[in-house]
Amino acid sequence: MNYEIIEKYVKNLLDEIGENSEREGLKKTPHRVAKAYEFLTQGYNKDIKKILNGAIFNEKYDEMVIVKDVDFYSMCEHHLLPFFGKIHIAYIPNGKIVGLSKIPRIVDVFAQRLQVQERMTQEIADTIDQYLSPRGVAVVAEGYHMCMMMRGVQKQNSITTTSAMHGIFTEDARTRSEFLNLISKKI
Repeated sequence: MNYEIIEKYVKNLLDEIGENSEREGLKKTPHRVAKAYEFLTQGYNKDIKKILNGAIFNEKYDEMVIVKDVDFYSMCEHHLLPFFGKIHIAYIPNGKIVGLSKIPRIVDVFAQRLQVQERMTQEIADTIDQYLSPRGVAVVAEGYHMCMMMRGVQKQNSITTTSAMHGIFTEDARTRSEFLNLISKKI
C-alpha cells in the first residue's frame, strides 16, 4: 500500500468537505486513515492455504460441526462504511475436519475486504466446501450496516441476515432445520 497516495487523497477529502487538514487534530489523520485501511483490507493479502496451515485432519466424525457467534467487521463496498455482526457456520464432515480456530480465520479473510454481506456469506461457504469437501456446509451471517444506520434510511435496529447452504443443508430440510435451531439457542 502506498501511504503517500492515500494520505494525499485523505488530505484532499478533508479539505473538500470544509475542514482544515492542517489543524492540530487533523494533521496526522491522513496517515492514520491509511494505516486503518491497510488493516481493514488485509484480507486481500491473505492466502487460505496458509491460513489452514495443514490443519485439515482425517476423521470419521460424521455429525454436524457448528462454530457460531463468530464476530466479524467489514467495510461496505458501496459507501466505505463499516458493517459488523455475527456469523454462524456448520459443516457435516465427509472424512475430513478442520482445526476449529481456522473457521473464524476464514471469516476474517473475507470480512477484511470491501464487501457486500451476500457475497461474503457465499465466499465463506464456498471456501469450506472447497477445502473440506464435506457432506454439506451452512453459513448464516447477521449484520448491522452503518450505511443503513448513519445515513440513507437511518434504521438503527435493522439486522440483515444472509445465508449460503451447500449439499445436505439444501437437500434435507431436517438437517437445515437442525442447524437453524441450534444457532438460535443461547448457552
